[in-house]
Amino acid sequence: MKPLTLSDPAIILGLQDEIRRSDEARYDHRLHGLLLVARGLTAGQVALHFGESRTAVWGWVKRFNEYGLAGLSDGERTGRPPRLNEKQLREVDRALRAPPPLGGLWDGKTLAAYIRSTHGVRLGVRQCQRLFRKLGFRLRKPRPALAHGDPQLQKTFKKN
Repeated sequence: MKPLTLSDPAIILGLQDEIRRSDEARYDHRLHGLLLVARGLTAGQVALHFGESRTAVWGWVKRFNEYGLAGLSDGERTGRPPRLNEKQLREVDRALRAPPPLGGLWDGKTLAAYIRSTHGVRLGVRQCQRLFRKLGFRLRKPRPALAHGDPQLQKTFKKN
């Protein structure tokens, strides 16, 4: 019988992404890895087959030895605490609904400067752009008007 193979790297990456998508799949992935270690494969061999680091496989074994099957479940991922508290976030939301203090339009740089001056918190431009989305805003750039364009001629060329 001819052995089955999956030679396309895109398929393999897709399968690995699918495993990372859900908590249950990650748990099963670790469980299968432990089973292979219990059957005599080294952590390095399991890591090579599973696309993980040897340290990750060692961690699975260590957590299993300490906590049993519960050690294979994902722990809570709290992440970094937000720099703006809820009150400050509400104030920023309120400020965004009005024109910027110096005129113009709100953008990442303007919001970063506003937050730094009013709340003393330094946020990067990209983080401020994410904050727009979190607060329900979306990017809308004004359409540039052609310099020295004849409005009547422009009107005739516009599509209806």
